[in-house]
Amino acid sequence: MRWKDRRQSSNVEDRRSEGGGSGGLPGGFGRSGGRMRLPVGNSRSAGGGLSGIIILVVLFFVLKSCGIDPIGMLTGDPGSGGQVVTRQTTNNGGSGTSAASDEMAQFVSVVLAETEDTWKGIFESQGLDYREPSMVLFTDAVRSACGYASAATGPFYCPGDQKVYLDLGFFDQLARRFGASGDFAQAYVVAHEVGHHVQNVTGILPRFNEMRQRMSQAEANAMSMRVELQADCFAGIWAHYTAQKGLLEEGDVEEALNAANQIGDDTLQKRTQGYVVPESFNHGTSEQRRTWFARGLKSGRLADCDTFNEPI
Repeated sequence: MRWKDRRQSSNVEDRRSEGGGSGGLPGGFGRSGGRMRLPVGNSRSAGGGLSGIIILVVLFFVLKSCGIDPIGMLTGDPGSGGQVVTRQTTNNGGSGTSAASDEMAQFVSVVLAETEDTWKGIFESQGLDYREPSMVLFTDAVRSACGYASAATGPFYCPGDQKVYLDLGFFDQLARRFGASGDFAQAYVVAHEVGHHVQNVTGILPRFNEMRQRMSQAEANAMSMRVELQADCFAGIWAHYTAQKGLLEEGDVEEALNAANQIGDDTLQKRTQGYVVPESFNHGTSEQRRTWFARGLKSGRLADCDTFNEPI
């Protein structure tokens, strides 16, 4: 990816000097477990209470255009919904960081900036403002509004503070242990987590978090897959517009598709335990993750990322 000399995001907090040691073992990006508290279940169990995901997004846009805050309505606090952003430029000279990790911090800051530009453009096309997330860089462990998390959790998004949390050591593990190397594989990680932010600010995550309380574990896993696959598709939308800017290099798309393949539930389970348990899948198989990323990449359209009302 051609990222040098491009704008870096101002929405980055560098907390790496607060920790120490290696990045730990990744659990697969997007695998935020209890930190993210993803809304999960399945569309059949939700019955008439689950509208099409595109209808939800359209409703969000309509309410916003009328001056109504749908996030505040969902959380029971109409007065809330103000932007939660800590603007702090990445500390590239902080203690406990190496030149390589400093360059990686610059890289993810550029990727975050590119996602800001992409989603800002998409929202503005609907007459809306895009509420930018922050990214927190940490080492070993971190405390967020969603609770305490170790690096072993992998990158995650916290709806409570609208921040993406990332231990840069994850990328080394992603390459060495999972065979998913390359800068665009890393960019895919960031874009996937930002995809969860888009789900959050459009009201998708709050709605499903509410529904999750009435679901069995099996139903929860099934809906979690749809949530994660939509975030993959949203990452593909970002890649679509990044390609239009001429920023992709030969092999970039293949790097992202390989990363999607390597962190599929079936592939991870085969690698770690030697067999798969399909009913425990909550992020999608390797084929599903490749397919939905590729779908967003091809079309660049939100309407093509409706994982909730189409077979996955």
